[in-house]
Amino acid sequence: MTLTIREGDFDAFFRAPFEAYGEASPYVTPMRSDLARYLDPQKNPLLTGGGALRFFTAHRDGRPVGRITAHVHPASNVRHGLSRGYFGYFDVADDLEAARALLDRAEGFARDQGCAELAGAFNLTAMQQIGVVTGGFDRAPYTDMVWNPPHTPRLLEACGFAPFFPMSTWEFDVASADPAALRNDRSGEVLAGGDWSFAPIRRRDFARRFEEARACLNDGFMDNPMFVPLSAEEFAFQAGEMMWILDPEVAAVVHRRGEPVGVIICIPDLNPFVKATGGRMGWTAPIHFLRHRLRRDRAVIILYSVKRALHGQGINAAMLERVVWALKQRGYRTCGITWIGDVNAASLRQVEKLGARRLHRLHLYRKDVA
Repeated sequence: MTLTIREGDFDAFFRAPFEAYGEASPYVTPMRSDLARYLDPQKNPLLTGGGALRFFTAHRDGRPVGRITAHVHPASNVRHGLSRGYFGYFDVADDLEAARALLDRAEGFARDQGCAELAGAFNLTAMQQIGVVTGGFDRAPYTDMVWNPPHTPRLLEACGFAPFFPMSTWEFDVASADPAALRNDRSGEVLAGGDWSFAPIRRRDFARRFEEARACLNDGFMDNPMFVPLSAEEFAFQAGEMMWILDPEVAAVVHRRGEPVGVIICIPDLNPFVKATGGRMGWTAPIHFLRHRLRRDRAVIILYSVKRALHGQGINAAMLERVVWALKQRGYRTCGITWIGDVNAASLRQVEKLGARRLHRLHLYRKDVA
């Protein structure tokens, strides 16, 4: 069968994972409208701010069997002293020829941009979905988690890519989790009040709370590998629509004497809804969303961060303890935690205290292309 590569065919780009993996796989697509926003150079701040992106699809006799994006993130390269191009949304059938052709296009783009290496998967930055699943293939992802079949890392390695930066996603049973296991003397002081308070992230003050959340995220993550501080525009682009799905009882900004110092964002898992709709906002979508709201029993912790000046003061532990209690009271059954790098020993200790189990093992992959 003849293989062809197309550039810029969005309909094929959206369809490719369904064709490559089959509808019975655990794969969950981004909503079609969100995916279109991410790839739009007129809308995505990553691209309007100086980045560049191209996307490709592989076709067997006209049927899409794979896809990939290739982009550069100049701010990341400057901040971390890299000469790196990125690939993302790498979804392909178990087809080495198609995988090699897609990766060749991404490598060529990286070289044209003057990059010395290509790394991924980044969909599209380190503050969005990242990684290639290398273990736990039978487990369904939560919102903001990636999934790919076992052949994906094998195809990458066959094309000369090597794994690096190991990480994991996590899941815990809410009913059996012991929030008090997270407590220490300092976190107890935070939970007791006094100088400390928790401000729920509600719709009526969403803009103010999200700006506080951005400040806590940018400061707290400043020393983290691959992190690039987010502008207000970038943060709104990536997370602004969260206002419509937040459960305010399980997301909060922590204040100390009135000043924001920490944030934890936990949301209901939208993946069952997205899976039911196939990622399209058709006429049945409102019905599926209502069913999801009535039956939701999965949540996911998207991020938590504390300003660096207050690291070690028990704020992370206090936020997690408070959220777990709230999840219990709200009737959630399980909760996922998005990726934690193996280098983050403190966060790994906290998920261990929760009795969390590893959901997926992930790695990034890279290749010299100079």
